[in-house]
Amino acid sequence: MSDASASPDRQPIWSRPERGSRGPAPAHSRDAIVVAAIALADTEGLAAVSMRAVAAALGTGAGSLYRYLSSRDDLLDLMTDRVVRELRPYPQAQGDWLDTMVLLGRRQLALFGAHPWLLDVFHRPSGIGPETLAWFDNCIRVLEPVRCPVVAKFEAIAMMTGVVSLFARRDSAAGAFSFAGVDLAAYPHLVAAFSQPSGPAPRAELVERTLRGLLTGLLLAEPTEAG
Repeated sequence: MSDASASPDRQPIWSRPERGSRGPAPAHSRDAIVVAAIALADTEGLAAVSMRAVAAALGTGAGSLYRYLSSRDDLLDLMTDRVVRELRPYPQAQGDWLDTMVLLGRRQLALFGAHPWLLDVFHRPSGIGPETLAWFDNCIRVLEPVRCPVVAKFEAIAMMTGVVSLFARRDSAAGAFSFAGVDLAAYPHLVAAFSQPSGPAPRAELVERTLRGLLTGLLLAEPTEAG
């Protein structure tokens, strides 16, 4: 991958025209190119997404894509923002803000499940486009009733996304690790822990318990005046 996304002089793809002013009439829209790239990433993984491969999926040459995009980095940014659109329509804040935020977190988890490659690109600063900004704007709307500094709200939203991504990575690697066949004799605390009765299962699953604990801990632990 090129490092174009890290260049401070790089103009965001969102602020550039749909296509260059020169050359033949467009055969495809920018959105059609992005949709084809997403389909390729969903089926074959992010590594399979190249300008040449996307062009082939559209039945054209790689050179024609450069009339719409200047690099693969542009394509990755557009792909990221395009799938974030799938988080719409946002749920209305009905009653408790915490319930709504947990629902939003669950939707993020489902999005990562639908597009596993998103885990590798969503953190790119250049990928923060209109849909990502709309997502943050909506979260701030949900958190309006919470009396705490606004910086704490931004931190909580970012931490929620980070924790959800960890759960998504765990789900994608489910079954990859096991103690089967491992001699635990040298690890007495593990042996003692496994020998204890498991007890009743928590009413709420781990994802919900984690998000509720995280958000309340960051936003309600020390009540302060709103910033």
